[in-house]
Amino acid sequence: MPEKSSEMDSGMKTCHLQDVSTLQRFFTEIAQAFAFPRGFEADMDGLWDALIEAEGPLRLVWERPGTTRDALGEEYWMLLEILADAVAERGDFELVLR
Repeated sequence: MPEKSSEMDSGMKTCHLQDVSTLQRFFTEIAQAFAFPRGFEADMDGLWDALIEAEGPLRLVWERPGTTRDALGEEYWMLLEILADAVAERGDFELVLR
């Protein structure tokens, strides 16, 4: 069964993703874990805005991201670029791919 959780560890909001095969599932799980606002727009622009505005620190642990890459193709690379840019922009966001 896929695992996703949000935990508070020293104020750190953590999202665990595993076997994500749809954009909707990605957006739903990250929005829940990071407490994105109710009006969060589940698209690439909305993801960027929500990541930059979310209270941190944040940690995203993505298990087997290859599953998502295979399922989403180019959209996977767009997600990865947004996440990497958010890591660089925020300074309190950690992205772990394993």
